[in-house]
Amino acid sequence: MTSHHRFGVIGGGAWGTALAQMIAAEGAPVRLWAREDDVVAAINGEHRNPMFLPGAALSPSLAATGDLADMAECDALLVVVPVPFLRSVLAALPPSGAPLIFCSKGMEAGTFAFPIDIANDICPDRAHAVLSGPTFAHEVAAGLPTAITLAATDTETAEALALALARPHFRPYISTDMIGAEIGGAVKNILAIACGIVDGAGLGLNARAALISRGFAEMTRFGLSRGALPETLAGLAGLGDLVLTCTSANSRNFALGQGLGRGEAASALMADRRTVAEGAFSAPVIAAAARADGIDMPITDAVARLVSGEILAAQAIQALLSRPLRPEGR
Repeated sequence: MTSHHRFGVIGGGAWGTALAQMIAAEGAPVRLWAREDDVVAAINGEHRNPMFLPGAALSPSLAATGDLADMAECDALLVVVPVPFLRSVLAALPPSGAPLIFCSKGMEAGTFAFPIDIANDICPDRAHAVLSGPTFAHEVAAGLPTAITLAATDTETAEALALALARPHFRPYISTDMIGAEIGGAVKNILAIACGIVDGAGLGLNARAALISRGFAEMTRFGLSRGALPETLAGLAGLGDLVLTCTSANSRNFALGQGLGRGEAASALMADRRTVAEGAFSAPVIAAAARADGIDMPITDAVARLVSGEILAAQAIQALLSRPLRPEGR
């Protein structure tokens, strides 16, 4: 696998577009599949994606398509479709041996499956990898320095994919803990909503720091119960991503939380489905999975109940801040 490798990106949202641009920035050919005709037209006609990544100039070597069959000749595919659509998109991929690199964060409702679990169901014969870490799409598209975890089935696959993806400003650190990378990415989105709630309600930075550290304890409990390695959760895909998403209004999850913390209705904030915060979908799913496994995740549970409309922000804040006193490590 060389850096002349032809990458395809499945999904034309902000993150898919940013990854495609990062690979195409120096003229490498990249093919991007998007569901929306207007996104395909804007990328091909204007080298822009005003709907999902406004302000970013895209390389002419990035070509968009609305037809999954056009992805057949790619050597590797970055899969960046939201988890609720993942199963149907994977089932529609043209047959090929190209490895799949999962870049979406979340857990499937009903099945409690992460992206790699869905991939094992639908395309078990391909190599799989997970790309997860502290990344704002607009910064990656602009070529700002970024480090990220790339986890794959085995070290050799991870090294080959990392070598092909690495750019001067984009540095993948390799791992074989795919489940840890996926859990870190999914849970941190939920915790970012919680931190946004605290910010929107004007509760201050002490409360936010407390929430980040207690949230990290939740992420770790859930991750270890599912076989994740503690170093993955304490690394870029867990703690690193948590710090980024919990401290900036650039995060859609944090911004959603801010609105909730100010008392706006979850249903109104989530009505604009084009740029939905992933944590809003995964909170109820991960809260249910944790309950089923007997894992205590009070912050996740409060966020899940708030985004589902079961409780109001004031009640969520009570739940977030009024935990029973107990030894810190638990």
